Amino acid sequence: MAHILGISAFYHDSAAALVTDGRIVAAAQEERFSRRKNDEEFPAEAVRFCLRKAGIEASQLTAVVFYDKPILKFSRLLEASLAIAPAGFGTFLRVLPAWLGGKLNLGTVIRDSIPGLPVSCPVQFTQHHQAHAASAFYPSPFSEAAILTVDGVGEYATTTLGMGRGSGIEFLRELRFPHSLGLLYSTFTAYCGFRVNSGEYKLMGLAPYGEPRFADRIRRELIDLKSDGSFRLNLDYFAFLTGNSMANERFHQLFDGPPRKPEEPIEPRHLDVARSIQVVTEEVMLALAREARSQTGSSNLCLAGGVALNCVANGVIQRAGIFDRIWIQPAAGDAGGALGAALMGWQTLQKDASQPVCPRDQGESDAMSGSLLGPEFSAEEIETVLRAEGAVYRRLSEAELLKTTAALLAEGRVIGWFQGRMEFGPRALGNRSILGDARSPAMQSAMNLKIKFRESFRPFAPVVLADRASEYFDLNCDSPYMLLVAPVLERHRKSVAAGAAGLDRLHQQRSSIPAITHVDYSARIQTVTRRSNRLLHELLTAFDQQTGCPVLVNTSFNVRGEPVVCTPAQAYRCFAGTEMDHLAIGPFLLDRTDQPAAALARKADVKPD
Repeated sequence: MAHILGISAFYHDSAAALVTDGRIVAAAQEERFSRRKNDEEFPAEAVRFCLRKAGIEASQLTAVVFYDKPILKFSRLLEASLAIAPAGFGTFLRVLPAWLGGKLNLGTVIRDSIPGLPVSCPVQFTQHHQAHAASAFYPSPFSEAAILTVDGVGEYATTTLGMGRGSGIEFLRELRFPHSLGLLYSTFTAYCGFRVNSGEYKLMGLAPYGEPRFADRIRRELIDLKSDGSFRLNLDYFAFLTGNSMANERFHQLFDGPPRKPEEPIEPRHLDVARSIQVVTEEVMLALAREARSQTGSSNLCLAGGVALNCVANGVIQRAGIFDRIWIQPAAGDAGGALGAALMGWQTLQKDASQPVCPRDQGESDAMSGSLLGPEFSAEEIETVLRAEGAVYRRLSEAELLKTTAALLAEGRVIGWFQGRMEFGPRALGNRSILGDARSPAMQSAMNLKIKFRESFRPFAPVVLADRASEYFDLNCDSPYMLLVAPVLERHRKSVAAGAAGLDRLHQQRSSIPAITHVDYSARIQTVTRRSNRLLHELLTAFDQQTGCPVLVNTSFNVRGEPVVCTPAQAYRCFAGTEMDHLAIGPFLLDRTDQPAAALARKADVKPD
């Protein structure tokens, strides 16, 4: 058997993934183990988990594949600095120690970081966007598809357009640094006071509150977009080549003022800036999608790269009807690069290019196993933790757990839901989730302020039975990974009072499922089938039977600034440290009011994010 370990590290969101004979066995982000959000260090714990899950030692690995080519990336940094010399030398000198300290000798760093890795096991490197493309195409349901990868920057490429057939991927076009849609969006993320590489989803969530009154300025001054999706940035407004900031004073003046500092109030101007860059981003992605269809002739599209996590833009592409089917890698960012690297490593071993890289079981729509690829814990392991924590709990049969949990949700209770294998990627997909009743007008604010401890404007996502989704949303396809935004149907909408603007629109009840309806009547949808997540499907079914509604709120099991919980101990402490009403963890159900005072006194560790 061939065991290929893929690794992403040292830039953002380190991860490891293991592929055995082309089948995806395990994948996890290092942050879930280290508890440092977006941890970029070598994913030592994630590697250990992957080996453990596969039941092998490091000595049994066939190859280790890294998701980047460090020499090429270093060359790009040097070239960029020389191109704008002497302005870029300060930036180059700041990053030089890290490169001399290990990045240029990454093969040795990897070997030293995986105890027991034999000298005979090759350490290989794939290009960044090759890894993204592999992560998008190989696990997808398609035997042939157009492939778009869009992010900040890899080695040189920022955007690629390719074609996948069988086990082969051909790259047709690319855009190169510094012309980057990801960096453009991140510049606006920083300008609006959010953290680059983690706050982009906040900017996307803020956009519907504003008006696109700056969109023409962006088109006129910042980006020259061609009909084929190619574009160039006007570098006179950006500082990422020469300093530690993304934008310069000229950028600030273009948008009528200085950047917002973190935790400062959000002004109407910031809402309009967010809406404007979101609109332009959608225009660029639409142009790229049309070019991908034109260049490849394929009716299928695969997406990866950090920009592919912009589920609003994905929804725009889907509704445009450019492609019959779209599949988006659930770990589309750097973490997914580890999986792509492992799959590229397996692909190089194949002799028959017509064979798919990822075999799958009969009836599976893709090879990601619902992206439930992380650690899981037995009932015995969970109970040992609960006893050690002094928790008060009941053990229920599965039928009792589902019926009772559904009833509690129907009463408006908030439930921590910890079941099965942890999700790979940024979205909680029903195994490390906090669940609530989507029909409750108070649920969105209660979850944000009392449980997640985050900004009140941020929307929540619905999870819905796949065969009932069309009853609530204008969506004609599955959305298993919460990566498509679609409108709530007119018949579920409610009229709102005129006159409210900006964030004042937050508390208006817009639909029969207000907890997941954003201010523009949209929702970031997760559809669930019995095959994709059996237990979650059963819970939704039980809730539907009790209420006539097959929709719940689904948000990640964590608090602001913390990674999603991984272990039973983390789940219990998060539950006790917030105002969640109940915890359903394995076969055990816990009531907050029964827990010892000492546990409830330990408040959740909320951090800036």
